[in-house]
Formats: sequence, C-alpha cells, structure tokens
Amino acid sequence: MSEPTFRRNPGQGPSAVLTRDAYERLVEELDRLRTEGRREMADRLERARAHGDIRENADFDAAKDAQGMMEARIRELERLLKDPDIVEGPVEASTVAPGVLVTLRPLDEDDEDEETYLLAASKEERVDGVRTVTVDSPLGAALLGRRAGDRITYTAPGGTFACQVVRLEPRS
Repeated sequence: MSEPTFRRNPGQGPSAVLTRDAYERLVEELDRLRTEGRREMADRLERARAHGDIRENADFDAAKDAQGMMEARIRELERLLKDPDIVEGPVEASTVAPGVLVTLRPLDEDDEDEETYLLAASKEERVDGVRTVTVDSPLGAALLGRRAGDRITYTAPGGTFACQVVRLEPRS
C-alpha cells in the first residue's frame, strides 16, 4: 500500500487520523467496493429490472437504495483516504490515549461485568471482539489521560454514568 501523496495547504488538517491497520483495511474496502461491489450491484439491478416495470418493482427500488448506500460509503472512504495522518499505536499504555484497550467496570450498577473498549481517534478503527469508542465521544473524552484505578463520571445521551478504569493495554 502506498502512502497518500496529496499535500496539504498551510492550516489545512488531515482528512482523518488512522492507524496503519485501519488505513490498509479502508484502502482494501474502497478497492473492493469500486470493483466487485459495483459489478455485483450492476448484476443485482439488471436482475431486478428483468422482473418487469421498474415503477412498481420493489426489488429494483431496494437495489437502487443499496446502490446509493454503497456509493455514499465509497465517497466517505475517498474523503477519509484523501490525505490522512497515519499514526502508530502506543507501545506502552500507562495512560489512556488513542490506540489503547481500556477495560472498565461500571460503578453505578449491580452489574460487576468488565467491558473492554478500544479508544480510537476515528470510528474506522477496529479490534476484533472489542467495541470502539472515539476520543470525541462522551466516554472517550472522559477516558483521555486516565490511569488504571481512576474513577470517571461522564454524561451521555442515556444519562450520567460512573465507572472505574481496571486495566490498560496497548493495541496488539
């Protein structure tokens, strides 16, 4: 995979902040959607069109909707990949920062179950089996700079929540 070659104007920010893993995954997804995705969508539209009058054809309408969503995803990926900053994840995790896996225990519930999250700079970051929380979300903002053992309180659309940071691990 090649690095983006577009150069920013002074004062212009990156199109996204991505880890190398996310960058490569998004480049592959964009390539797949532009080739296989568009080819499969054309086949789907052709099959739906063969069912008769397209003015009263639910299959055709559904295929057109799916095509619109796919093209919107292509545009979103093109925007993200135009000129991203590619960052490396932390090699150690003494404080919460993007790229750190954070294990939390809720304090305001009877539920003692711990849950692990990836704190990410972008919603496009992923780790299998772990939910992603972005730094600009209420929970992500409350976690930034915290250490294992810290207690946090944050307000989200569902109310106010309290939890304790149990463990920090660098993303593997």
